[in-house]
Parts: sequence; structure tokens; C-alpha cells
Amino acid sequence: MTVLRVLGVLVALGALGVFCYYAALLTLSPVQDNGQAGGNLDPGHSLRFYFDRPLWEAAVQLGGNLVLLAPLGVLLPVVSTRLRGPLRLALVGAMASLAIETVQGAVVLGRAFDVDDVILNTAGVVLAYLLIGRKVSHVVRGRRRRR
Repeated sequence: MTVLRVLGVLVALGALGVFCYYAALLTLSPVQDNGQAGGNLDPGHSLRFYFDRPLWEAAVQLGGNLVLLAPLGVLLPVVSTRLRGPLRLALVGAMASLAIETVQGAVVLGRAFDVDDVILNTAGVVLAYLLIGRKVSHVVRGRRRRR
């Protein structure tokens, strides 16, 4: 059983590496925005804007931000049992999203910092953990022993 758990962790580490590569490629690549990208430091501002857009556009924007970092909620608890729990994953997810948004706003052409993206990315990490990650972590790593 230990060999299978080690294999599970190694697979999760590999998947985490692939995920990080594609997440960076997707979020840190310049885009043609035709001067439309504007930063947002007002929580809820972008969300209100999206809800005023056609349903499909709102779903793509909101869903995309919820799904973007969601794999962290599944993979991180498998890689490290210390990262189990919604609060811990919310903190890690928020830090990762904040780092991405800061780099986007500072140096990536056509991209801007948006606090609502940080909120949605973080929510996606926690939701993925609650829906899938907790179970996967328990199957691969076993339940944590109480002291």
C-alpha cells in the first residue's frame, strides 16, 4: 500500500508541474486588449460588470476564474497532507492568485490586476477541495491520524 501512496504522490507532483506550466502560459502571456484592460481594486466591481453582460460572456469569465486554479485544491492535499483543509488551501490559493494578478498588472501587456479574479480563483481552489480534493487526498494518502 505504501508503494501505491508514493506513486500517487509522484503522479500528483507531476500533474502539479504540468498544471503550473499551463497556468503560467495561460495567465502570463500578453494579449491584444485594444487598450481595454483596466485594473480593479474594488471587490465586486468586475463581478457586477460581468453580470450586466450576456449570459455566455459572464459564464466564461466567472467560470474561467473559478476553474483556473481549482486543480490546486485537488493536487496540493495529495502532495502534502499539511495542505488539507479549506482555510489552508484558501490561503495558498489566494497567494498564488495574488502573485499571478500582480505580475499581470505590473509587466504583462494587455493584462491588468483584478481583485475579483483573486476572489474567484481562491473560491475555485476551495470548492475543488471540498467537492473532490478531500476525497482524493484521503484515498491516496489515507486519513490523518488524530493525536
